[in-house]
Amino acid sequence: MKNICTLFILFNIQITFSQNLVLNPSFERQVDERCRVYLGGFNKTISGWTIPNMGSTDYFDTCSDDMGSKNYNGYQKPKSGKAYAGIYVYTDKNYREYVQGELSETLTKDEIYEVTFYLSLADKSSFAINDIEVLFTEEKLNPCYKSNSCEKAIKPKAATDKKFKIYSDNSDMFFADKRSWKAYTFQFKAQGYENFFSIGNFYRNNRTKTKRNLSSSPYLFSYYYIDEVSVIPLNKALASEDSKISTTKEELKIVANKTYTFKNVLFDFDKSELLNSSKDELKGLFKHLKANEELDIEIYGHTDNIGLDKRNEDLSKQRAKAVAQYLILLGIKEIRITYFGFGSLNPITTNKTEEGRQQNRRVEFRLIKK
Repeated sequence: MKNICTLFILFNIQITFSQNLVLNPSFERQVDERCRVYLGGFNKTISGWTIPNMGSTDYFDTCSDDMGSKNYNGYQKPKSGKAYAGIYVYTDKNYREYVQGELSETLTKDEIYEVTFYLSLADKSSFAINDIEVLFTEEKLNPCYKSNSCEKAIKPKAATDKKFKIYSDNSDMFFADKRSWKAYTFQFKAQGYENFFSIGNFYRNNRTKTKRNLSSSPYLFSYYYIDEVSVIPLNKALASEDSKISTTKEELKIVANKTYTFKNVLFDFDKSELLNSSKDELKGLFKHLKANEELDIEIYGHTDNIGLDKRNEDLSKQRAKAVAQYLILLGIKEIRITYFGFGSLNPITTNKTEEGRQQNRRVEFRLIKK
């Protein structure tokens, strides 16, 4: 007998920007209206942001010819808006750079928060690393505090007498993509003192895990662009979603072993990162899976027909994996999820138009009764 399940998918959910507690999250606001962009100028240019050591963190703005999308370490468009930051996270002499952000309010004790920011490895980087972490602190860190090395890897115990804790995404992923932006995301339970946070590599070279990349530079280093930083109270965000649905709920009857296409989990050309609109729909599926522990899920990624077959196959698998990882992040056990990539083999409409190709860049799922 077929297993009939009812899944309520919430769509067209409007998340208010105020839920993001990070001040100036995309580095768009400068201290004045002039185009003040220069090498190492992050600390004196961006509202709501500082640096916690004496490094020379960079700020890039498309208003500049030299420090915009095209800059001294390569080329990258902003993830959104017109600006982003850049930091050295690995160099031959343990030199480090960081960005230090401020929260609009102190985090609430025992509340679950979701941290997300986007990374892109600079073209001239010779290494990718997977040791980028986030240090939450009670107070704002000041350069050269006590014995904290001015331009070296920050030692939190030497950088503050107040409370602190370091978090990471706990994955084995090396952020090695030089073409597009990749989401770095994790959840954590707040301790109730967090007012500031710093992003970067807090390890010295001998403890940093690296992966060699092709580079035209004679120097050995790892440099990342950063954009769209967010810290969102997850419980409040979910509650807000339930109260801010702009249309009625759509009731779908999900039949076990039948394939369904996500409505809002779509992808830009040659990219695999999830958009916020994608996450809204996945949270609805997460709730259903949590309530029905007897169900497993298979996820299928697809692409349009632009590009090489091997690239499309890899990309489709990355898209399916992105969906799987987000469900795991929300709390679904990894053993319940399987994902596959089919490349451009199974289009659902024409690939002759951009609208059709966008629909073919999709992810499907199937619920399976154990």
